[in-house]
Amino acid sequence: MKRPCAAAFFLLAAIAACSAAGQGKRSACVYIVTVRPPATGVNSEWYQMHILATALGSEERARQALLYSYKTVMSGFAAKLTPAQLAALKKHPDVLQALPEVKYSLHGDNNININN
Repeated sequence: MKRPCAAAFFLLAAIAACSAAGQGKRSACVYIVTVRPPATGVNSEWYQMHILATALGSEERARQALLYSYKTVMSGFAAKLTPAQLAALKKHPDVLQALPEVKYSLHGDNNININN
């Protein structure tokens, strides 16, 4: 059973947390960025770096921001971006979406015996 309301709640909470972290200072947050797949034969990592470098103004800034490149299940990357960098990146025509990273953790009884 899908829970779209719960997913929307967690997404909004993550956006609010990232926004609150950025108030008063230009702190960066990690975003998962989905981009259009590259043309056949084009190196995915080069393509993604080019998109990020175009938005950030230099390849050096892009290298510093890039955390991970996704190319198997989706075309995209994780990058640590300031609000201004995120706004510039979202203007790139090959960027489909940029969502704040959300970390989930399991909570429960630490005394559960899984061997039964």
